[in-house]
Amino acid sequence: MRRVLLSLLLAAFSFSCGGSSSAPQATAPKHQSMLAAMASGTKDSAPPKKDPPRADASLLARDVLFGNPDRAMPLVSPDGKHLSYLSSSDGVLNVWVAAIDARDKAKVVTQDKKRGIRTYRWAFTNNHVLYLQDNDGDENFHLHAVDIRTGKDQDLTPFEGVQARIEALSHKIPGEVLVGINDRDKRFHDVYRVNVVTGKRTLVQKNEGFASFSTDDDFKVRFGMKPEKDGSTEMLEADGKGGFRPYGRIPMEDALTTFVAGFDKEGKKAFLIDSRGRNTAAFVELDVASKKSKVLLDDGQADVEALVRHPTTGKVQAAVSTYDRFRWHVIDQSIRADLDAIAQVAPGDIELESRSLDDTKWLVGSYVSDAPVKYYLYDRTKKKAELLFSNFKALEDAKLAPTRPVILKSRDGLDLVSYLTLPRDAKAEQPLPMVLFVHGGPWARDAFGLNRWHQWLASRGYAVLSVNYRGSTGFGKSFINAADHEWAGKMHDDLVDAVTWAVSSKIADKDKVAIMGGSYGGYASLVGLTFTPDTFACGVDIVGPSNLTTLLSSIPPYWESEVEQFSKRIGDHRTEDGKKFLASRSPISFVDRIKRPLLIGQGANDPRVKQAESDQIVTAMQKKGIPVTYVLYPDEGHGFARPQNRTSFNAVAEVFLAQCLGGPYEPIGKDFEGSTITVPIGKDQIHTLSSTLK
Repeated sequence: MRRVLLSLLLAAFSFSCGGSSSAPQATAPKHQSMLAAMASGTKDSAPPKKDPPRADASLLARDVLFGNPDRAMPLVSPDGKHLSYLSSSDGVLNVWVAAIDARDKAKVVTQDKKRGIRTYRWAFTNNHVLYLQDNDGDENFHLHAVDIRTGKDQDLTPFEGVQARIEALSHKIPGEVLVGINDRDKRFHDVYRVNVVTGKRTLVQKNEGFASFSTDDDFKVRFGMKPEKDGSTEMLEADGKGGFRPYGRIPMEDALTTFVAGFDKEGKKAFLIDSRGRNTAAFVELDVASKKSKVLLDDGQADVEALVRHPTTGKVQAAVSTYDRFRWHVIDQSIRADLDAIAQVAPGDIELESRSLDDTKWLVGSYVSDAPVKYYLYDRTKKKAELLFSNFKALEDAKLAPTRPVILKSRDGLDLVSYLTLPRDAKAEQPLPMVLFVHGGPWARDAFGLNRWHQWLASRGYAVLSVNYRGSTGFGKSFINAADHEWAGKMHDDLVDAVTWAVSSKIADKDKVAIMGGSYGGYASLVGLTFTPDTFACGVDIVGPSNLTTLLSSIPPYWESEVEQFSKRIGDHRTEDGKKFLASRSPISFVDRIKRPLLIGQGANDPRVKQAESDQIVTAMQKKGIPVTYVLYPDEGHGFARPQNRTSFNAVAEVFLAQCLGGPYEPIGKDFEGSTITVPIGKDQIHTLSSTLK
């Protein structure tokens, strides 16, 4: 049930899959023609003379931390007869299925050979699993249906350059799935009913400028959300004839914290997560005909993020929210005894991952910060939970460091929910080198649980701090809206305030603080080295934008419905004043301020933060003679999905941080094998990198 927050710049560290036998490359492919021309005839600037970083082969291995999970995303089939999960087949994540009473005889049912499957669902036929796959990170996802009995894999959306989205599944229509497809107009996804066996599709709703649709269990479109020029959203009710009539309005201030979460069995009541009239998003029940609504649950401190509903009746049984830890708010007391029984055997934060249609079988996950996730099969009739497996067996006996939530204060009085991990042997009041690890989004968040990047860095002797800066989700609309037009402004102040806190608390050595992150976190790293060049000892930027004007000018066409939100929250790239403002918040405008080491990682096929964002800042630094190391992957997009690529980049980053912060590093060794890593610029800046690439 861990909710994936889709936002402008999804965190680049949500990597969880893939594999290939591609050989490492040391020469620039076609994606690097501009950089190759820029660098031709020149040598990398020699790094300053200093003692080499300290290698330590006994450290917790990177391939254990960043390889594929042993088993992930377990689900129980709707009829409760099968268990499925993601696991490696020849080094690539695929879907495995076993009979629920013969789990030791699981068989792989998908045959991905390269990138790995990262998300899948059961169809209500009970004989098919559905999964999405793109090409080398381009996010033009195809929807596939695989028959678990025969292994037949059918591409249900066999269209080039088109993105498919699963809109809905229904137990009432088991042989079909609602799919959004943008083949007619790349900007908007029309909604189709698609047969999971034959692939036949039937148009349900043509999309004429809608951001999203809400559908019921009969696959009827009930509401459409259409963006307005002022950033608000018009809520339109479907008339049953393909048209819409006005129903309501969601002001811009509530646009990121208000949405329809479902309908009751009869379709007469809508369940909303709604922040209108309050700060935190609450669970609201809406009578569709009368438009009368009532608040059924408001956390008051954190947004309700999801509803737990009965699989057939649709009755809301609980709401969940996250402030510093995951919270259950039980509404239907019939599940109270079940949660209590699970808590007796499963430590940590409990989340309901999947359940059978008859509601007798639950699959739950137990999340702690210093051990892998443990999954349990819970029998509601017996009130008994059985441990199935953890997601990373090799970490079960590893000596991992606990992460603790801390609430920091920004300079203007906001509470910043943050997470701190210290090395296991850290001593009180002995400041350590620290990595400020910044999440992407920015409309996403950090949460409690095992963070493999925290564990990696803490095992190297670094304190690690992640901050939910303003704009992060889950803390009410005021906190989100406080980030409007504050990229490189107050959002960055929050990060600097966190560093100040860590230094004053004798956690961090003020001269040895690195900033690192992906997507918006990569942008924050670039901002750190350009706007506050004396605060950070070095920075690691992964798929981060350097130029906000070119970022917004090159968004994917299917983000058209979000343009007004972007312009109101970041800046308007369509006006001259907007361009001037965006330039004032873009790291590319202040390259000459960079005086600390910088490592950049990029996927060549990134549709969100295109390769040009990294290319242009690297080129600008080259022109000014400022050293930089640029790592580029020809088969990746917004983040590094293949474990070989993920591990190879982190191998480079680990040596880079060792040079910068003085910690030990695990030798690169064989961590480039199977990776498509290229380093067109700056390989001589990092110890052993040049020789390893040869």
